[in-house]
Amino acid sequence: MFLIGSTLFNLTLFGGAAIAGLYGHWLRRSAPDRLLGFGQGWARLMLGALRAFCGVGFVLRGRENLPPGGVILAAQHQSAFDTLVWLTLLDRPCYILKQELTRLPIFGSLLLPAGQIALDRAGGSAALRHLVKQVSEALAAGKQIIIFPEGTRVAPGVRGALQPGIVALARATGAAVVPVSTDSGRYWARNAFRKRPGVIDITIHPALPVGLGRQAMLDALAHIYYDTHTK
Repeated sequence: MFLIGSTLFNLTLFGGAAIAGLYGHWLRRSAPDRLLGFGQGWARLMLGALRAFCGVGFVLRGRENLPPGGVILAAQHQSAFDTLVWLTLLDRPCYILKQELTRLPIFGSLLLPAGQIALDRAGGSAALRHLVKQVSEALAAGKQIIIFPEGTRVAPGVRGALQPGIVALARATGAAVVPVSTDSGRYWARNAFRKRPGVIDITIHPALPVGLGRQAMLDALAHIYYDTHTK
C-alpha cells in the first residue's frame, strides 16, 4: 500500500512540476508578479497530495514566535518537504538557495523572477556582500527569509556542520533570527522513493538574542536542532 501511494505521489510531484513549470514560464512573460503566488498554490496542492496518497501531514507549533514583517528563519533541513512547506505557511517567503538550483531544467529559471535569492557558494566575500544586500532589501520589503544553515539535507539523528553565513546575515541586517526545528526526514527521507505515513513536527522557536557571536549562535542552533528536538 505504501508503495502504491508513494508511486502516485511521485508521479504527481514530478508530473505536476513539469506542467507547473511550463505555465510558470508563460507567467514569467505575461504576469511575473503572479509567479510567487502560483508557486504557493502549487506547493499547497503537492502537500495535499502527500497527505492523500502517503498519509503524511504536519503540525506547526510556535507560530506565536514568528514576528510580523521581515525576519530570518533559520530552518533545520531534513527533507525536500522543507523546501515546499514554507511556501504554504508564509505570506512572502523568500528562500536563500544554491545558485546551482537556478540552472535546473524547467523551473530553475523561474526561481529568481519569483523573488528567491541565489547564493554563489564559490563566490567568496563578493558573493556574501551581494547576498547581504539582497537580503537587506527583502527584509525592508517585509519578506520572510528562509535559510537552511546546515546547507544541505541532514538525516534524522545526524549532526550537520552548520554554515556561518547565518551569523554574517544577522550581523549585517540586524534582523531577528528565528530557529525552526523539524523531523521531516523521518517521513520523507533524502532521495527516498517511499514516504512513511505520519505527522511531521515543525516547531518555531523564540528568536535568538540579538548580537550573539558566531560560535554562540551556531551552538544555539545546534542545540535546538539536535539536542532538544527529538522523539
